[in-house]
Amino acid sequence: MDAIDFGQGADWTAVAALIQQRQRDVADRVAAQADPGVAERAGSARADVVRAPERGASARGAVSGEAGLGAGDAVARPDEETDASGLTAPEQAVVKELRARDAEVRRHEQAHAAVGGQYAGAPTYSYQTGPDGRQYAVGGAVSIDVSPVDGDPGATISKMEVVKSAALAPAEPSAADRQVAALADALRAQAVADLAAARSQNVDMRL
Repeated sequence: MDAIDFGQGADWTAVAALIQQRQRDVADRVAAQADPGVAERAGSARADVVRAPERGASARGAVSGEAGLGAGDAVARPDEETDASGLTAPEQAVVKELRARDAEVRRHEQAHAAVGGQYAGAPTYSYQTGPDGRQYAVGGAVSIDVSPVDGDPGATISKMEVVKSAALAPAEPSAADRQVAALADALRAQAVADLAAARSQNVDMRL
């Protein structure tokens, strides 16, 4: 059986870096509260942290397109308030984006699986741990059987129609999804030609 993956994901490495940076800032703030003398030393370290994302502006811009995160969200300041869960406003923003991403990924992959039926596998996900300690799906895949039905072009035609429908099932198919749909079209066209040739041969044999 030939199987390929539908995929829907993004590079969330930069988001992970932002989360780690905020965790360091929180640790600095806690240390400063315990020992006021630490505040001055931590201030210079935080200044370096603020400049680092500016040097990596191109990477941050790519993430902003996916998650709506900006440079202003990258640093938790000592005077920022936290919510009941202990998260700062920037951390809450990251959690909000991760939740939205999780829902989007799951809808996308479940659409593939539901329409693919017997030819599709169960969705698998890759996860990102948010500032709240929870894991969120940020990428996923569904395997799909694209092998022709041996010796039965009619069944192959029906199968490839299901495969194509499964590939294009999500509201916003990815580039990989569209490639699977194109492959299904090609295999269906070959099966149609095979079926026509078989019928022609049967007619010749009856004459």
